[in-house]
Amino acid sequence: MTIALRIMTPVLVGSLAVAPAAGQNPPPGTAPLPPASPTAAGGRRGGPPPVPPLTPSPSRVLAPAAVVEKLGGDFIFTEGPTADEAGNVYFVDQDNNRIMKYDTAGVLTTFMQPSGYANGMTFDNQGHLIACADEKNEMWSIDVATKKVTVLFSTYEGKLLNGPNDVWVHPTTGRSYFTDPYYQRRWWNRGPRENPETVYVYSPADKSLKRLDEDLGQANGIIGTPDGRTLYVADIRNRQTFAYDIAPDGTLTNKRLFCELGSDGMTIDSEGNVYLTSGRAVQVFDKNGQRIETITPPESPANLVFGGADRQTLFITARTGLYAIKTRVKGVGPQ
Repeated sequence: MTIALRIMTPVLVGSLAVAPAAGQNPPPGTAPLPPASPTAAGGRRGGPPPVPPLTPSPSRVLAPAAVVEKLGGDFIFTEGPTADEAGNVYFVDQDNNRIMKYDTAGVLTTFMQPSGYANGMTFDNQGHLIACADEKNEMWSIDVATKKVTVLFSTYEGKLLNGPNDVWVHPTTGRSYFTDPYYQRRWWNRGPRENPETVYVYSPADKSLKRLDEDLGQANGIIGTPDGRTLYVADIRNRQTFAYDIAPDGTLTNKRLFCELGSDGMTIDSEGNVYLTSGRAVQVFDKNGQRIETITPPESPANLVFGGADRQTLFITARTGLYAIKTRVKGVGPQ
């Protein structure tokens, strides 16, 4: 069991206004303090009146006094977290070609190695672990009990996929929506990309694969709402994230800009807030696309998911480590 290290990195929420100390000039552009009251500070003469302490605004999503904790380290590159029905978290240590499991008791183990250099993952409606197996540009369905692998697909209209990266399964239809950007891998022995770096949908009912919006620079992060009506796709190259309506036939309609930020990984909470990993931080946006929170772990985050028995812990895969922070809100769905 890995001992959780408390990383005392307070999350900045809101802002503080600080008055200048006595004898100092106020910052440029601010009004000077009022003249001292002769009976200020409980009858003491002279000096400015006491300034009541200011406190930051409460977090919109985090638990009170929440701090980032380190749950495990010494990985090469962590990615693809997802949670099963019980709240156990699975994630990849991609360059070590393995899938890890952090269970609800806090025990960290290797679930599968080799893992097809898996990247993004989620669970389908039957409890199978769906993994973007980057080694051969395949999508896998893994029976968690037996670890038997079924290859779902690896090509589109006879052309090799770039490398399925992130995936979300529709809660009702079971269709898999995934992104397919091109990132050159050291374990590849293949030519240049053959398909645009966009988003696709796979239907297990008839085993059909359909390309969706081609007007994206490089699709990466992806997440859908628990009612199955809305899909969010991050165009990481153009630094934008879009929202779509999901039509009954699985196609996407009503494309609209959600926020001016791309993302590697994404998740969503019980209040409809969308979490993006970008640069050094996790950025949280409300359902209207307004930024409401910034969470900064010690390492640059790659992806994230809600897990734990109560779904009120946000797990963050960040380069060499796995981190977590307690939340007020709950996660919805496996990813």
